[in-house]
Amino acid sequence: MVKTSIIIVDDHKMMRMGMKLMLAKFDDMVVVGEASHGDELLQLLETTKPDLVLLDIIMPDGLDGIETARRLCKDYPDIKILMLSSENSRDTINELIDIGIHGFISKKACDGDVELPNAIRSVVSGHGYFGRDITQILYSVFVSKKAAGMPELTIREKEIIALCREGLQSKEIADRLMISVRTVDTHKNNIFRKLGINNTVELVRYAMKTGIIRLE
Repeated sequence: MVKTSIIIVDDHKMMRMGMKLMLAKFDDMVVVGEASHGDELLQLLETTKPDLVLLDIIMPDGLDGIETARRLCKDYPDIKILMLSSENSRDTINELIDIGIHGFISKKACDGDVELPNAIRSVVSGHGYFGRDITQILYSVFVSKKAAGMPELTIREKEIIALCREGLQSKEIADRLMISVRTVDTHKNNIFRKLGINNTVELVRYAMKTGIIRLE
């Protein structure tokens, strides 16, 4: 089995330890390094190239998460970035999405053993992950017929969007609608095709850059 290699970047040692212990429960991912701020991460990347970086936003003793994300997107475009923070201001989220991060999850989500690994898998697979709050903001625009440039959507596509708005993933949507995961993914792909995009990450960027939605 190919494992997703991960570096955890957080200024709180206990937080890093907790995430490391939790992720150790899963056979498809492995923590290959940790750092307390962005400067340490950049040094670590000279010898270790992970698939994904779990990156905190507020790290007062070194390069913070926003500037670190900016450096990663520029110098290491192949590394996926999943922001992990209790900081969820609209301005911060806007800036991070504009930089090009691949996902955003609240630290509160790490209290359980489900959302963080699911978020990692989603980001690594190219689908992105923005957590329940961000997903609700993101998809709310598509519920309204007044959204600029809104393409015609089928009833089923609107149902899929509504459930995505609740933060549900494909398997959960399939269970709720009593259809297959493949069917859910087909509907999602149709939604993306109508908007001329490829995935949820692009959906966020498209919505913001075209002015259809701002996180404010």
